[in-house]
Amino acid sequence: MKLNSTVLLTLILLTLMLGAGSVSAILGFDIGSKALKGVTTPDARPATKFASSKANSMQHGGVTLLREEEILKVVKSRIEGKSKASKLDKSQDDEEEEKAKKEKEVEKAKEAQEKPQPGFPISAESQGVNLAVQSAQISGGDLVLKVKMQNKGTDTAQFLYSFLDVTDDKGRTLSASTEGLPTELPSNSPVFSGTISIPTPLLEDVKRVSLVLTDYPAQKMHLEVANIPVGK
Repeated sequence: MKLNSTVLLTLILLTLMLGAGSVSAILGFDIGSKALKGVTTPDARPATKFASSKANSMQHGGVTLLREEEILKVVKSRIEGKSKASKLDKSQDDEEEEKAKKEKEVEKAKEAQEKPQPGFPISAESQGVNLAVQSAQISGGDLVLKVKMQNKGTDTAQFLYSFLDVTDDKGRTLSASTEGLPTELPSNSPVFSGTISIPTPLLEDVKRVSLVLTDYPAQKMHLEVANIPVGK
Protein backbone atom coordinates (compact mmCIF):
# COMPACT_ATOMS: atom_id res chain seq x y z
CA MET A 1 0.00 0.00 0.00
CA LYS A 2 2.83 2.30 0.94
CA LEU A 3 4.65 1.39 -2.34
CA ASN A 4 1.69 2.30 -4.51
CA SER A 5 1.38 5.75 -3.00
CA THR A 6 5.09 6.39 -3.60
CA VAL A 7 4.82 5.45 -7.29
CA LEU A 8 1.77 7.64 -7.72
CA LEU A 9 3.53 10.61 -6.14
CA THR A 10 6.54 10.09 -8.44
CA LEU A 11 4.32 10.05 -11.55
CA ILE A 12 2.57 13.24 -10.45
CA LEU A 13 5.94 14.99 -9.93
CA LEU A 14 7.18 13.90 -13.40
CA THR A 15 3.99 15.15 -15.03
CA LEU A 16 4.29 18.52 -13.30
CA MET A 17 7.96 18.80 -14.35
CA LEU A 18 7.15 17.98 -18.01
CA GLY A 19 4.29 20.47 -18.02
CA ALA A 20 6.45 23.21 -16.51
CA GLY A 21 9.24 22.51 -19.06
CA SER A 22 6.82 22.70 -22.00
CA VAL A 23 5.33 25.96 -20.78
CA SER A 24 8.84 27.44 -20.32
CA ALA A 25 9.89 26.38 -23.85
CA ILE A 26 6.79 27.89 -25.44
CA LEU A 27 7.23 31.16 -23.56
CA GLY A 28 10.95 31.32 -24.47
CA PHE A 29 10.27 30.72 -28.17
CA ASP A 30 7.58 33.37 -28.24
CA ILE A 31 9.78 35.97 -26.50
CA GLY A 32 12.74 35.19 -28.83
CA SER A 33 10.59 35.49 -31.96
CA LYS A 34 9.30 38.87 -30.90
CA ALA A 35 12.85 40.05 -30.08
CA LEU A 36 14.25 39.02 -33.51
CA LYS A 37 11.37 40.51 -35.48
CA GLY A 38 12.64 42.94 -38.25
CA VAL A 39 16.23 41.61 -38.13
CA THR A 40 17.51 40.32 -41.54
CA THR A 41 20.52 38.25 -42.45
CA PRO A 42 23.39 40.28 -44.10
CA ASP A 43 23.85 39.66 -47.87
CA ALA A 44 27.46 38.60 -48.44
CA ARG A 45 27.23 38.61 -52.32
CA PRO A 46 29.33 41.50 -53.90
CA ALA A 47 27.20 41.77 -57.04
CA THR A 48 24.07 42.21 -54.97
CA LYS A 49 25.74 44.89 -52.84
CA PHE A 50 26.94 46.77 -55.93
CA ALA A 51 23.50 46.68 -57.55
CA SER A 52 21.87 47.76 -54.32
CA SER A 53 24.32 50.65 -53.77
CA LYS A 54 23.94 51.75 -57.44
CA ALA A 55 20.16 51.73 -57.13
CA ASN A 56 20.35 53.72 -53.91
CA SER A 57 22.73 56.28 -55.47
CA MET A 58 20.45 56.69 -58.51
CA GLN A 59 17.45 57.17 -56.24
CA HIS A 60 19.17 59.70 -53.98
CA GLY A 61 21.64 61.52 -56.26
CA GLY A 62 20.23 61.11 -59.80
CA VAL A 63 23.76 60.91 -61.31
CA THR A 64 24.07 59.26 -64.76
CA LEU A 65 27.47 58.17 -66.01
CA LEU A 66 28.16 58.56 -69.77
CA ARG A 67 30.30 56.23 -71.78
CA GLU A 68 33.52 57.52 -73.32
CA GLU A 69 32.15 57.10 -76.87
CA GLU A 70 29.12 59.25 -76.09
CA ILE A 71 31.32 61.95 -74.54
CA LEU A 72 33.56 61.98 -77.64
CA LYS A 73 30.51 62.24 -79.92
CA VAL A 74 29.18 65.23 -77.93
CA VAL A 75 32.55 67.00 -78.02
CA LYS A 76 32.95 66.33 -81.77
CA SER A 77 29.47 67.64 -82.58
CA ARG A 78 30.12 70.82 -80.60
CA ILE A 79 33.45 71.39 -82.34
CA GLU A 80 31.86 70.83 -85.77
CA GLY A 81 29.01 73.16 -84.86
CA LYS A 82 31.44 75.92 -83.89
CA SER A 83 33.43 75.33 -87.09
CA LYS A 84 30.29 75.58 -89.26
CA ALA A 85 29.19 78.71 -87.43
CA SER A 86 32.64 80.24 -87.96
CA LYS A 87 32.56 79.39 -91.69
CA LEU A 88 29.04 80.82 -92.00
CA ASP A 89 30.08 84.07 -90.31
CA LYS A 90 33.13 84.30 -92.57
CA SER A 91 30.99 83.66 -95.66
CA GLN A 92 28.54 86.37 -94.61
CA ASP A 93 31.41 88.79 -94.01
CA ASP A 94 32.84 88.01 -97.46
CA GLU A 95 29.45 88.54 -99.08
CA GLU A 96 28.98 91.87 -97.32
CA GLU A 97 32.50 92.95 -98.29
CA GLU A 98 31.89 91.94 -101.92
CA LYS A 99 28.56 93.76 -101.92
CA ALA A 100 30.15 96.92 -100.52
CA LYS A 101 32.90 96.68 -103.13
CA LYS A 102 30.38 96.39 -105.96
CA GLU A 103 28.39 99.32 -104.59
CA LYS A 104 31.55 101.44 -104.57
CA GLU A 105 32.30 100.45 -108.16
CA VAL A 106 28.75 101.36 -109.21
CA GLU A 107 29.05 104.72 -107.45
CA LYS A 108 32.36 105.41 -109.18
CA ALA A 109 30.83 104.50 -112.54
CA LYS A 110 27.89 106.81 -111.87
CA GLU A 111 30.24 109.61 -110.89
CA ALA A 112 32.24 109.06 -114.08
CA GLN A 113 29.05 109.16 -116.14
CA GLU A 114 27.69 112.22 -114.39
CA LYS A 115 30.97 114.08 -114.67
CA PRO A 116 30.69 116.10 -117.91
CA GLN A 117 33.31 115.74 -120.61
CA PRO A 118 35.21 118.98 -121.26
CA GLY A 119 33.41 121.06 -123.89
CA PHE A 120 30.08 119.27 -123.35
CA PRO A 121 27.11 119.27 -123.39
CA ILE A 122 26.45 120.82 -126.80
CA SER A 123 22.74 121.34 -127.40
CA ALA A 124 20.14 122.72 -129.79
CA GLU A 125 16.48 123.61 -129.23
CA SER A 126 13.51 124.09 -131.57
CA GLN A 127 9.82 124.56 -130.69
CA GLY A 128 10.37 123.33 -127.13
CA VAL A 129 12.32 120.20 -128.11
CA ASN A 130 15.89 120.00 -126.82
CA LEU A 131 18.65 117.82 -128.31
CA ALA A 132 21.90 117.67 -126.30
CA VAL A 133 25.13 115.76 -127.00
CA GLN A 134 26.60 114.87 -123.57
CA SER A 135 29.91 113.31 -124.72
CA ALA A 136 31.84 111.94 -127.70
CA GLN A 137 34.18 108.99 -127.15
CA ILE A 138 35.76 106.23 -129.24
CA SER A 139 34.40 102.82 -128.23
CA GLY A 140 34.48 99.48 -130.10
CA GLY A 141 35.54 100.97 -133.43
CA ASP A 142 32.92 103.75 -133.37
CA LEU A 143 32.68 107.33 -132.29
CA VAL A 144 29.82 107.13 -129.78
CA LEU A 145 27.83 110.30 -129.09
CA LYS A 146 25.72 110.12 -125.92
CA VAL A 147 22.54 112.07 -126.56
CA LYS A 148 19.63 113.32 -124.43
CA MET A 149 16.28 114.55 -125.77
CA GLN A 150 13.34 116.25 -124.07
CA ASN A 151 10.12 117.87 -125.24
CA LYS A 152 9.07 120.85 -123.12
CA GLY A 153 6.48 121.97 -125.69
CA THR A 154 2.76 121.38 -125.80
CA ASP A 155 2.72 119.25 -128.98
CA THR A 156 3.92 115.70 -129.50
CA ALA A 157 7.02 115.41 -131.70
CA GLN A 158 7.80 112.43 -133.92
CA PHE A 159 11.16 111.51 -135.45
CA LEU A 160 12.49 109.19 -138.12
CA TYR A 161 16.23 108.73 -137.58
CA SER A 162 16.90 107.60 -141.12
CA PHE A 163 16.58 111.35 -141.87
CA LEU A 164 19.29 112.22 -139.32
CA ASP A 165 21.96 114.20 -141.18
CA VAL A 166 25.56 113.73 -139.94
CA THR A 167 28.39 115.69 -141.61
CA ASP A 168 32.08 116.24 -140.89
CA ASP A 169 34.00 119.53 -140.79
CA LYS A 170 34.61 119.25 -144.57
CA GLY A 171 30.89 119.01 -145.35
CA ARG A 172 30.92 115.28 -146.16
CA THR A 173 27.93 113.19 -145.19
CA LEU A 174 28.71 110.37 -142.74
CA SER A 175 26.71 107.23 -142.11
CA ALA A 176 25.52 106.78 -138.52
CA SER A 177 23.32 104.49 -136.44
CA THR A 178 21.15 105.34 -133.43
CA GLU A 179 20.17 103.35 -130.37
CA GLY A 180 17.73 104.14 -127.58
CA LEU A 181 16.45 107.43 -129.01
CA PRO A 182 12.65 107.87 -128.94
CA THR A 183 10.62 107.94 -132.15
CA GLU A 184 7.98 110.00 -130.31
CA LEU A 185 8.35 112.71 -127.68
CA PRO A 186 5.10 113.52 -125.88
CA SER A 187 4.45 117.02 -124.64
CA ASN A 188 6.21 117.88 -121.35
CA SER A 189 8.12 114.62 -121.61
CA PRO A 190 10.85 113.33 -119.32
CA VAL A 191 14.44 113.18 -120.53
CA PHE A 192 15.23 110.32 -122.94
CA SER A 193 18.77 109.02 -123.45
CA GLY A 194 20.37 107.24 -126.39
CA THR A 195 23.47 107.08 -128.58
CA ILE A 196 24.56 107.96 -132.10
CA SER A 197 27.46 105.85 -133.44
CA ILE A 198 29.75 106.81 -136.34
CA PRO A 199 32.34 104.30 -137.68
CA THR A 200 35.88 105.52 -136.92
CA PRO A 201 37.27 104.64 -140.42
CA LEU A 202 35.17 107.56 -141.68
CA LEU A 203 36.87 109.94 -139.24
CA GLU A 204 40.56 109.60 -140.15
CA ASP A 205 41.11 113.29 -140.93
CA VAL A 206 38.02 114.63 -139.17
CA LYS A 207 38.20 116.91 -136.10
CA ARG A 208 34.55 117.88 -135.72
CA VAL A 209 31.14 116.60 -136.77
CA SER A 210 27.65 118.15 -136.87
CA LEU A 211 24.10 116.77 -136.48
CA VAL A 212 20.86 117.99 -138.03
CA LEU A 213 17.53 116.41 -137.02
CA THR A 214 13.98 117.39 -138.04
CA ASP A 215 10.63 116.02 -136.92
CA TYR A 216 8.70 113.72 -139.25
CA PRO A 217 6.52 114.08 -141.23
CA ALA A 218 5.75 117.73 -140.34
CA GLN A 219 9.42 118.87 -140.56
CA LYS A 220 8.68 121.99 -138.58
CA MET A 221 11.67 121.59 -136.27
CA HIS A 222 15.32 122.12 -137.09
CA LEU A 223 17.64 120.72 -134.41
CA GLU A 224 21.27 121.39 -135.36
CA VAL A 225 24.17 120.51 -133.06
CA ALA A 226 27.35 121.76 -134.73
CA ASN A 227 31.09 121.46 -134.13
CA ILE A 228 31.09 118.34 -131.95
CA PRO A 229 34.79 117.54 -131.24
CA VAL A 230 35.97 114.09 -132.28
CA GLY A 231 38.01 112.58 -129.45
CA LYS A 232 40.80 110.21 -130.58
